[in-house]
Amino acid sequence: MTDYYFDTDMKKEVLENYLSRAVTAAGLLESSTLEDDLRAIGELGVKFLGRASGVWYMTMDEEEHFEKSRELAEKVHAVDEDIILQSCIFEIIVEKINEIPIPEYVFEAFGVKPEKRNFCLEKALFPQKPPGFIHTSDEKEKNGGIPDLNRLEARMWFYYRASRYIDCGYEALHMGQVHLYTANDSGFLKTEELFYLIRDYGKKHARRHKVLLDAHTHGINIRGRLLFDYHAMPFTGVPLLEHPGHKQVLVREGFSEGGSNPNGWSAQAMPYLMEYDNWGGKVIDRFDAYTREELAKKDWWGYDQIGWFANQDEATRNHFLEYTYYWTEVQNPNAYFEVPFRRMLSDAALVAKREDGTIGIQEFYQINDKSKGCPMGFSQEGTLRRLWSMNHMLRQKAANPGNLMDYGAREEYDEETGVKLPEKVVVYGSFQPFVGAVKNDSNSEVTRMYYLGGGLYALTVVIPYAGTYDYAVSTYGTLSATYCYDCFPRSGSSNKANLVTEKDNTVIRFTYRFSDHRVSAEIVEAETNSCRSISE
Repeated sequence: MTDYYFDTDMKKEVLENYLSRAVTAAGLLESSTLEDDLRAIGELGVKFLGRASGVWYMTMDEEEHFEKSRELAEKVHAVDEDIILQSCIFEIIVEKINEIPIPEYVFEAFGVKPEKRNFCLEKALFPQKPPGFIHTSDEKEKNGGIPDLNRLEARMWFYYRASRYIDCGYEALHMGQVHLYTANDSGFLKTEELFYLIRDYGKKHARRHKVLLDAHTHGINIRGRLLFDYHAMPFTGVPLLEHPGHKQVLVREGFSEGGSNPNGWSAQAMPYLMEYDNWGGKVIDRFDAYTREELAKKDWWGYDQIGWFANQDEATRNHFLEYTYYWTEVQNPNAYFEVPFRRMLSDAALVAKREDGTIGIQEFYQINDKSKGCPMGFSQEGTLRRLWSMNHMLRQKAANPGNLMDYGAREEYDEETGVKLPEKVVVYGSFQPFVGAVKNDSNSEVTRMYYLGGGLYALTVVIPYAGTYDYAVSTYGTLSATYCYDCFPRSGSSNKANLVTEKDNTVIRFTYRFSDHRVSAEIVEAETNSCRSISE
């Protein structure tokens, strides 16, 4: 019988059991088909409900949000008391926090004398106001930016939100793009302190005296200690032009940092979740304005990941769901596919036929079988049930090993901060096809950088034709933290620096320095053995 028992700490086997039955159930607390959702959760044997609560913009009243979160947890646990619900604390804060009083226990947790005041947005944002870190809007529910966890106000806000979700019955917290809001926290000292306080609150107040923390990261190791219980990341895909239609294939990836887990055990690689991500639905306005080759370059054929998936016909969706499950099993033996259960489609909402034959707009992907209880379900319960019934036999028989090549930096730590250096650093951009890689592939093994020592990584390539190219560096191959023209991280692939080669067969040397995240590119003159910087 599968073991799902834990109290205070969680064994590795139990954690993996939960992750192997994980689904993304984004915003489940607002579902209009909740009764049928609960049925599907119980019948499928779901054990981990990812993103079941949490907000990006604060459009709902604060107390109403937490009351709905609590009610959802009660209903889910009435179906199966073992289920872990996850909520989200994202990398954004907005002006509306100015209306929320700071409870006394929050001040006390940080050793600060309590006072009667509300949270303050300006005290929590990055004082340097880096480009892209400030989000301006006329609406206080959307006006704000990325919090700076080096500042006490931001840490108190994170602690407040975490404690409220724990009180509602949530035993897992997704901490968003951790590499963004920790940019000013050298060595993750303040972040580690905050996470200790959140875990300590969980020991005292959580249902089973435990709260799991993850983020979009390949891992953070501080002198052998891991910051997260497990890791999470989206898939990386490339268009399959060689096959008719708008097909997608996944790229081999999935490094997960090892070390000492917060639960008291160690492993060379932590378990982690991989999911179909979303960032707005569509990334273009008109599909008929592009040729097939042009459309293939627009993220996932003009969509985000879940938008593309939902807009396929039923046979293609089932094929890709099966393909993703198989792919995860054989490519990443430490990873688990966080199957989409409910996810917002945003601009990728589609016209669909209801169970009664009428036509409507479906704004969410839902795995539910189409019925009166879920009139516009996508009817993929049977496919998931079949895949989960395999119990990872494919993984046990045929999984590939991880990290087949040694690029260095396996046990290297930054001397000043004690932070473990990343083993995988990739330089990517429009130059990649010219060196045999896929364009903008942040996980490419072809353009993976080598570790030289002293926190320095480098890669030299030959670009056969003169032209203008862009590039950036991703640590661990994740788009959660990319670097190029300054030392601040960016999320996504849109921020890149440019280089110009004025003649054919130009030798380019890229370097990345971990201590200050400085990226550079220079031309190596083969005949004179001299170097000339071309970073912009």
